[in-house]
Amino acid sequence: MPRPKRNLLATVEDTLTPPDALGEEQAIARITKAAGKNLYHAECPGGKEVLVELESKFRSTIWIKRGSYVVVDTATLADRDNKLDGEIVNVVRDEKQWRKMTYWPAEFVKKSTYVEDSDEDESTVGKMPPDSEEE
Repeated sequence: MPRPKRNLLATVEDTLTPPDALGEEQAIARITKAAGKNLYHAECPGGKEVLVELESKFRSTIWIKRGSYVVVDTATLADRDNKLDGEIVNVVRDEKQWRKMTYWPAEFVKKSTYVEDSDEDESTVGKMPPDSEEE
């Protein structure tokens, strides 16, 4: 029997608004690769790669794709002996609102898509190459 719809909607609504502050053991990470069975490879702000597990309340509710951001808690799985480095406790859904928060890492600043084409020679712009000119 599936979970009640009210539980699904409550889980989704929790991810829309960012928290006021992150805990000491929590950090924002970028998903680099899905490892299968609710496991993901993530990149922490310092460039460290970690293997994290999706919290059970998000399973079959929220899908995470490569390049999205999550909040990883490293203290939840510290007492277990395994290769997992942490657990995904929140998923960044409204990235614009999350980027405004003071705890957003400087390493994950959005890069500009505007590329300046100032190094092209203006005399060659719009002209045909010498081989294809009509004789």
